[in-house]
Amino acid sequence: MSMTLDTLKSFKGISYALISSGTFGLIPLFSIPLLGEGMSQASVLFYRFLISAILMGSICLLRKKDFRIDRKHMLPVVVLSLFYASTSLLLLFSYSYIPSGISTTIHFLYPILVSIIMVAFFKEKKSTILFLAAALSVIGVLVLCWTDAANVKFAGVLIAAATIITYSTYIVGLNQTSASKIDAEVLTFYVLFLGACLFFIFALATTGIGTIPSFPAFGRLFLLALLPTVVSDLTLILAVKNIGSTVTSILGSMEPVVAVLVGVFYFSEHFDIVSLAGITLIITSVIMVVVRSSKKKELEPIPQLVKHHNTDERHKHDF
Repeated sequence: MSMTLDTLKSFKGISYALISSGTFGLIPLFSIPLLGEGMSQASVLFYRFLISAILMGSICLLRKKDFRIDRKHMLPVVVLSLFYASTSLLLLFSYSYIPSGISTTIHFLYPILVSIIMVAFFKEKKSTILFLAAALSVIGVLVLCWTDAANVKFAGVLIAAATIITYSTYIVGLNQTSASKIDAEVLTFYVLFLGACLFFIFALATTGIGTIPSFPAFGRLFLLALLPTVVSDLTLILAVKNIGSTVTSILGSMEPVVAVLVGVFYFSEHFDIVSLAGITLIITSVIMVVVRSSKKKELEPIPQLVKHHNTDERHKHDF
């Protein structure tokens, strides 16, 4: 009976993880047609974050979450929201210069930079595997860009690469600032709400907030807010609870795969065996980093056990 429950829990966790990474990879499917209908990037982002915040806030209300946060947590939340919003803005801008599949694949290098930041600034032990993974990922991006060089502009690569920095900073900040003490769903709501406020200001300062051009456009905006934002975030939390962060992160490799498939089948973007090789190198590098981090955590002693062990040693000496 226990084995059956464990199997069911694993199946649910894997399903949640695949849904999370797969839905995030759908961003180009909904956003690019909106840009094609004449909506500005600022308007698309404002409506996306506004609808997402409303949906996430409704979920929190239904789950009776406490929206109150301490004053000391406010600044970290604002800064994290800025980095998260910047990631969304840069990723959307990159679609104007390079194919969406390549853009999302470049963005997916963020786990590599997260590990490098932790080594450089938070005293994590250096690892040969880490630097080998970084080299593989760079080679993978170069291969991927080379296969469709005619449609790849250097400016687009730089913009997509900038999302690696902004999103990595966001991920590290979630763990290393006081914001980590806030309930995950409430924190997600505030990140989305503040993002909507930032894009409202950004839109007013640039193109203005345009009207939604058609009912199908509204449908795409709703799906953009629901699937790659709210559903992706919630299923990520559920996946971690069921199968842990390691397996969830590995299954996150579905994100660039889905984005590339959307680009190929929906937007007729270029794809061949060399493109597949580039994606494989990138996904392999990320898996190497995640597995390396997992093994490191498994080798770390549990503080309480260490404390009890040391106490036992003192008792031995006493006798």
